[in-house]
Amino acid sequence: MISEHHRADGLGRLVASKVESWYSLSPDQISELNELIGVPLRADELTQLPPPSLVPPDTPEPDAAPEVQESAKRLAREVDTQWRREEQQRRVHDPFPLAVRFRCTPARELFDHWESIRRDPPGTASGPLPLDGRLNRIAEVYGIIPSRRLVVLGTAGSGKTILTLRFVLDSLGARAPGAPVPVIFGLGSWDPTTTSLRDWMCSQLVRDYPFLTAPAEHGGNLAGALVDARKILPVLDGFDEIAGGLHGAALRVLDRTATPLLLTSRPEEYHQAVAEADVLRAAAVIELEGLTEVDYADYLHRSSRPVAEGGTHRTVWGPVLAHLREQPHSPGAVNLAEVLTTPLMVALARTVYSDAPGHDPMELLDTTEFASPEALQGHLLAAFLPAVYDPTPTGRRTSHRRRWHPERAERWLGYLATHLVQLDTHNLVWWELGTTMRRSSRVLVVGFLAALAFGVTNGIGNVPVDLVATECGLGFALVRGLMVGLLHGLVAGLAFGLAYGLMSKRAPAKPSHVRIKIYGGSKETRARFLPRFMLGLGIGVAFALMLVLVDRGVVAPLGFDDGLSGGLMGAFLLPLEIGLGAGLVLGIMAWLEAPIDITSVVSASDLLSTNRKNVVFHMLVWMLVIGLPVGIAFGLKSEPEIGFVSGPVRGLLAGLVFGLEAAFGGGLGYGLSFTAWGQWVALSRIWLPLTGRLPWAVIAFLDDAHQRGVLRRAGAVYQFRHARLQSHLTDVFEAHRSSSRSSSPGMADPEPSASGTAS
Repeated sequence: MISEHHRADGLGRLVASKVESWYSLSPDQISELNELIGVPLRADELTQLPPPSLVPPDTPEPDAAPEVQESAKRLAREVDTQWRREEQQRRVHDPFPLAVRFRCTPARELFDHWESIRRDPPGTASGPLPLDGRLNRIAEVYGIIPSRRLVVLGTAGSGKTILTLRFVLDSLGARAPGAPVPVIFGLGSWDPTTTSLRDWMCSQLVRDYPFLTAPAEHGGNLAGALVDARKILPVLDGFDEIAGGLHGAALRVLDRTATPLLLTSRPEEYHQAVAEADVLRAAAVIELEGLTEVDYADYLHRSSRPVAEGGTHRTVWGPVLAHLREQPHSPGAVNLAEVLTTPLMVALARTVYSDAPGHDPMELLDTTEFASPEALQGHLLAAFLPAVYDPTPTGRRTSHRRRWHPERAERWLGYLATHLVQLDTHNLVWWELGTTMRRSSRVLVVGFLAALAFGVTNGIGNVPVDLVATECGLGFALVRGLMVGLLHGLVAGLAFGLAYGLMSKRAPAKPSHVRIKIYGGSKETRARFLPRFMLGLGIGVAFALMLVLVDRGVVAPLGFDDGLSGGLMGAFLLPLEIGLGAGLVLGIMAWLEAPIDITSVVSASDLLSTNRKNVVFHMLVWMLVIGLPVGIAFGLKSEPEIGFVSGPVRGLLAGLVFGLEAAFGGGLGYGLSFTAWGQWVALSRIWLPLTGRLPWAVIAFLDDAHQRGVLRRAGAVYQFRHARLQSHLTDVFEAHRSSSRSSSPGMADPEPSASGTAS
């Protein structure tokens, strides 16, 4: 009898076994067996056996604390929810998944000895594992590899990312209790020469799953505890996207680990890395194969709406597919067949010709317009954005979305693609959108906004104080308010601009993965109270001294001293008061910080919203800490002052004025200079839209681009759906900027080109 056996070393192999005796069962007997042990009535009702555990059978599992086990369960739910949504968004199953196939690579020099892959004892001669299969069996194939180390090679657009997505979802569906959680890591941001694999993975986990910032029982955070307890199965996507020249170093680092993993790469970069270093220890290697006409014909046919005339060719793809079958050696058919070997190009062809009405795919066979496969690929890439941003109603249910003009959307996306090239990354994160501007431009923008916030509130706040506390009159109050607003704003702009300039020399400010909670602080956050207090004290005293010098050295000599400065004692007390207030604000904020919990959704907009709330809370604390003591002091003051009402009214007015100045001057200035959200507002929500490089509703635009399939989302970051699309948009943006520059030779280039580096 020939059957398929399911042992871990040979899943999918056919084996022959001798049949000792045959039994003939009646339908009633089969039905009875079905009731007793669940045997189906027909052979086609047999279910597929689940894949083996992702943990190698001979690998001892370290003891994990209960909090680590619980965190792994929560992470598994988060990852499963995240990638199921992404799979649905990418329409992987609409109308059905493409039949992507893979096979064990024939390049023997790319993988280790089979004995090492099988973990066989010394002296054993082992044969190859059956690694050929289709996309829906990738978790099974991975499960039969005893070393649990697999490399997937594929050309650009061949389906590597979709394979990782399918692997994660299938593995989570069959995950046994205590097994590691498969997590996709985009390798493009890893520098193996400066950051260890463990530390880099922890930083990526914290970025995409903020609840893992919570402190672990034995020190560190939950992300580090999960990695150390081997509860993470790294799915390393995009080995080829590591910065040039570092592939050999990255492979050497991976080779020194024994951790199970799945790694994807383009063949050229992996060949080069193996030549520089060595094969990845105990790792098997498979290659994705190109699609054939049989693979995509029914897919394109069923993804298109039927045409009115019916007949043999019932969709717009009918004549094209018939031509490919009947005249496969014609020049047009050869070009198109080569282009459609990758799932990326099939998806683009579907979007351009199946989803957008009024387009005839027969033009793809025209060799006069598309003389080569490269020309066809360029056409599909260029036609993709106009198709997805087509303003005419389509069947894609886009009526609830904002209508972005196709040309503007292409320009904005081109700027974003160029921005990523300058940063040498594929991860589009909101807190870095303005970082490729020149540092001098960023300092000016941040300093100007900080000056505006502090100067306006300070100038307006001085008017009512002078009106009720002095007898100088409205004219004096207005002129002095204008002067004080300008001078104090200049001081604030210089101070906060300088602070931002110093901070920006390091890595861009990252969003805090904490929220403000009255009773949520931990021992670690409370321990940061004193350092934050001392920092605020120093900054506050220095800033207040600058204001005192301006008031005594400029405002008073010009004849606009209102007599409320308090003389020498006031010059001494004001810096102390401002310094203590700033220190208390920063200390209180550190005390109230708590990690973002598991219930928060992993997305750019949610992380942005949390950071915005933190800054608003920060401003409220500034208002209370500075305004409340001032209000109480003035309200309880017994001796009357010239023109100043006494009692609670005086305290309320003084406290409100000083509180608002502190909130918008100190709190907002601090947010603009030191927080990712403040810099996002200054650069990405104000300056870049003003200069036409981004839309005003940036997050809405990114979310919409994700829904349209232009971007994909990985945790808290966006990525272009493919590097080919990002490269195409960069070329278009640079060409447009070059033509604009040549038509206006007197205009200087406002930003560095994509080939340059950001300051």
